[in-house]
Amino acid sequence: MRGMSRSLAVKILFALVALGVLSTLAYRIPAINSRLYWRLDAARVYARRLLDPVEAVPTPLAASTAVTAAPSRTPTLTATPTRTPSPTPGATATPTPSPTPLPASVSLPAPEWERQDWNNCGPATLSMYLRFFGWQGDQYDISDLLKPERGDKNVNIEELVYYVRTRAGWLNADFRVGGDIELLKRFLAYGLPVVIEEGYYAEESYYPNDDRWLGHYLLLTAYDDATQTFTVQDTFLGPNRQLTYEKLDEGWKTFNRVYLFLYRPEQEAMIKEILGPQWDIDYNRQYALELAQSEIDANPQDAFAWFNLGSNLVYFERWGEAARAYDEARRIGLPQRMFRYQFGPFMAYFHSGRIDELMVLTEYALRITDNSEEALLWQGWGLYRQGDTAGALERFRAALEANRFYQDAQYAIEFVGGN
Repeated sequence: MRGMSRSLAVKILFALVALGVLSTLAYRIPAINSRLYWRLDAARVYARRLLDPVEAVPTPLAASTAVTAAPSRTPTLTATPTRTPSPTPGATATPTPSPTPLPASVSLPAPEWERQDWNNCGPATLSMYLRFFGWQGDQYDISDLLKPERGDKNVNIEELVYYVRTRAGWLNADFRVGGDIELLKRFLAYGLPVVIEEGYYAEESYYPNDDRWLGHYLLLTAYDDATQTFTVQDTFLGPNRQLTYEKLDEGWKTFNRVYLFLYRPEQEAMIKEILGPQWDIDYNRQYALELAQSEIDANPQDAFAWFNLGSNLVYFERWGEAARAYDEARRIGLPQRMFRYQFGPFMAYFHSGRIDELMVLTEYALRITDNSEEALLWQGWGLYRQGDTAGALERFRAALEANRFYQDAQYAIEFVGGN
């Protein structure tokens, strides 16, 4: 609170307490909750940022200290990739061309548009996508399972896949990374919408010194080569919005060009035809890794390309290389909310023994998003590696409180002997 008068600090603290009380009361009244919760949450965040101004993402420590005394047991974390292949040196993953030319334009019938609740674009977008296949439900059916606390600000693409597989099992769901415009068009040409996750810049700031960068899901339902645009169903801005190929790819790149697709079991052969060699998950990750590397070669100051390189190395459990790629992304500069949505750096620093970096980064992530169950979880694992079991349990329980269905937190509590 440097540079702030004592009286102003007291007033801000009082306002925070009052906002907390009001938030609790509002949450218990559905009609008020629906209309005012997001305003109270935004005001709470704004007030916190006045007391604790946001700085840039911390750069790597000058000399990171690896933990030399690891615990006697190493957790098998469900949040980490289960595959351990190391791609053959020099191997390339060159995509095969589409077997047939794509039409110049395609327009699929858009499902009924649904406006997202506060920080609920993932469930709302998936809700529209499922309705394309005749599902009857809405975003709250999905968010009740994936983010039971309304204040949870992120739903991962893996969680969306989990919902479909466990609650709409008559459909198949999967995702890949390293996509491109032609691949998105191919899904649409075969009659299937597709979801992407992108980064974009909001029109307004939510707190002082806000860089305004946020993550968002979009459902693609049409394209037109003549105008070089996709038609997207945007749960925040509205239905049937036009987005140029160039603008879409710019935002999509910040999430490793990830895409989610749903299909009926009898459509699997068609999906394999759409994806070609990308059907194989290892091949897909190797291709995405090489794509990120090619973008780095073209522009060594591309922070998102470095970040994507790290994320694809994480898949192959090449922890040290991944950590160094994330280092470079941080040196160049990343958005403030990057670690609200993507957690590869936590895994890379943990598994490469760079616990100091893990603690710095999770602390920063929690300053931005104080109820991030993923940041709480990985900070707990960092404390555990430092020998602070009690502190680790406190973080694990906080993560479970943020999302009572968070299986990784429940596993962590059981692993360290809590209950």
